[in-house]
Amino acid sequence: MIKLNGSVSLRVAAACVATALSTAAGADLTVYIGTHTAAPGKGFSVAHFDTVTGALSKPEFLLETPAPAYFVIAPGGRRLYSCNSTGFVSAYSIDPATARLALINQEPSGGGDPSYISLDRTGHYVFVANYDGGNIAVWAIQPDGSLGDRTAFVQHTGSSVDPRRQTHAYAHSIVVDPTNRFVLVADLGLDKLFVYRFNVKDGSLSPNDPPFARSAPGSGARHVVFHPNGRWVYLITEMGNTIILFNWDTKNGTLSEVQTTPTLPKDFQGVSTCAEVQVHPSGRFVYASNRGHDSIAVFSVDAHTGRLTPIQHVPSGGKTPRNFEMDPTARWMLVTNHGNEKAMVFRIDQETGKLTPVGQPVDVPAPFCPRFLAR
Repeated sequence: MIKLNGSVSLRVAAACVATALSTAAGADLTVYIGTHTAAPGKGFSVAHFDTVTGALSKPEFLLETPAPAYFVIAPGGRRLYSCNSTGFVSAYSIDPATARLALINQEPSGGGDPSYISLDRTGHYVFVANYDGGNIAVWAIQPDGSLGDRTAFVQHTGSSVDPRRQTHAYAHSIVVDPTNRFVLVADLGLDKLFVYRFNVKDGSLSPNDPPFARSAPGSGARHVVFHPNGRWVYLITEMGNTIILFNWDTKNGTLSEVQTTPTLPKDFQGVSTCAEVQVHPSGRFVYASNRGHDSIAVFSVDAHTGRLTPIQHVPSGGKTPRNFEMDPTARWMLVTNHGNEKAMVFRIDQETGKLTPVGQPVDVPAPFCPRFLAR
């Protein structure tokens, strides 16, 4: 493997994005949107997205299922995996002609309010973080796409300084590293970013040495994401309203803190909590959602160090922006505002990373996680 320095890596990533732009230009994309609500007529809704104009159609009800708040689409676009907030993990097939979903099977998640689901790099395992349960679990994926045996289960214990939000462990996200050898878990209740060694042969997890990095007491580690170069990790803290940059040692699975950056403007005096953090596929920009300030924060990324510089705070187009997603062309961002049930589309400036709202907010019932499906 050829090793690239930071600036070269970003140029290569930008070239890959440019290729994706040309191949996906003019595509009509399907957008799935999940909810955090378990009620009749609630579950998945579906809309269409025009990658030329940024137009989002009004979502239509697709499938009733209890609270599919967070979900992922497997590579190839034939399977969808959801963590239902009612305590289940679900596997669905995607009809390639109609984009309709059909339940394959469902398994208990092993803890209350599962909040995050992801896949390993081979697509053979599903990872789940159970928020209320304060634990994580892994399932093998069968050849037909169904959930097979549970291959790992780890219970976190302890507490932190916030007497309301941190009385016990609250596992909030789980992602595999680019080498598929390590798994990172952000635990809001413990103010820790755990590192586990992942065995792809049997799907097991074991604590790394050292087993975790810390965030500031009371900050509430929430979501974590890798930079495309695989050397930098960004952790967003829910109550601390910060993004923490770590250097990532791919050989030993260790984290070294580099920088902590606020997600809110300096003059903001209200109450706000962070939700999502994502890196633009080019690696040049980082985005974060602020619930309360009701904005998306935009940061530029230093090509040599990964350090962040704030460049914009743009209103989210609604209240309580939780999740957001960039389309496959990386030209557009879809933000779901849970507080007033609105979705907003933003154009992404490819040179500056800044966001510009496009059109008007679209009504979406109880929106949480959005995902694009290229057709």
